[in-house]
Amino acid sequence: MKEIDMIQKLSDFYKIFSDTTRLRIIEYLFDGKKCVNEISDNLKVSQSAISHQLKSLRQSDLVKTEKIGKLVYYELKDDHIKKIFESGLEHIKERL
Repeated sequence: MKEIDMIQKLSDFYKIFSDTTRLRIIEYLFDGKKCVNEISDNLKVSQSAISHQLKSLRQSDLVKTEKIGKLVYYELKDDHIKKIFESGLEHIKERL
């Protein structure tokens, strides 16, 4: 893969972190899998808005799903996502 293609993919990857609701969802999923209702209730954001953001996170391969009965649970795809989030937050805190 050409270097410019890799840089474009990296740019697209970081764009997913540019939305406050998506970041709040990512942080909430640190503790493990949650269903849309749990995420919505905790973040005080409508279920439709949460579902929309979860779709973006799934398409970006940051979260994975597991269907248990009638409910779909979401969790972080891997530990890299948490590390990227925490690293960015640590950088911001250094500047305060």
